[in-house]
Amino acid sequence: MIALPVAAIITKGFGDGLGSLRSALATPGATAAIRLTLITATLTAVINGVMGTLIAYSLVRFRFSGRNVLSTVVDLPLAIPTLVTGVMLRAIYGPAAPIGSALQRLGIHVIFAPLGVEVALLVVTLPFVVRAVQPVLLELDPSEEEAAITLGAKGWKTFRKIVLPAILPAIAAGALLTFARALGEFGAIVIVSGNKTGTLTAPVFIFQLASQFRTAEAAAVASVLFALSFVMVLLTARLLRRKEEV
Repeated sequence: MIALPVAAIITKGFGDGLGSLRSALATPGATAAIRLTLITATLTAVINGVMGTLIAYSLVRFRFSGRNVLSTVVDLPLAIPTLVTGVMLRAIYGPAAPIGSALQRLGIHVIFAPLGVEVALLVVTLPFVVRAVQPVLLELDPSEEEAAITLGAKGWKTFRKIVLPAILPAIAAGALLTFARALGEFGAIVIVSGNKTGTLTAPVFIFQLASQFRTAEAAAVASVLFALSFVMVLLTARLLRRKEEV
């Protein structure tokens, strides 16, 4: 189910060597699409790495009103089709929406702009870091943090010296999975990007090539994305394995 399609797409894309890949990259907007994909995926991994860690820490260490609601909201991107996520973002930030029009008057364009692509990726990949870090935090003994606070350590210093070293592999694993997932996101992006140069990402570019019956070129670009994602998954597995050994 996995190996056969992967073999087929690699064979199709590189059956004539690098010719199909060169032809695809020579298409107007191809390089910009790949560049935008790598930049937004990296930003998504960094931002959700930080925010996901803060959310996971809040869910584990604090009891507050709405905690269960927040935990449910974190998992929503996994349950909602990404096309629906794109439609929701377009309904909120579109030019005709109150929020979208207010932002446009300030010169901030979300839909049909790179910012919209980034927002969509942040929403779709939110659960990965949270759910990678949360189990590790649950296993940590809070008495060490309490002892540090008793000895006079401030909250940030306690987190940096005691909690962060223990959860760092989980944060890195979640961030790598976020990056890999962001590389291949299509559903939400095709709705918010508008399919125009400057907001086009690599998966949408691959879709355009396939729609033009340029199958070999689409397969070549898809193989490159697959290779990047596969490396990220391997690195994630190695990090998790190392954490278990420790």
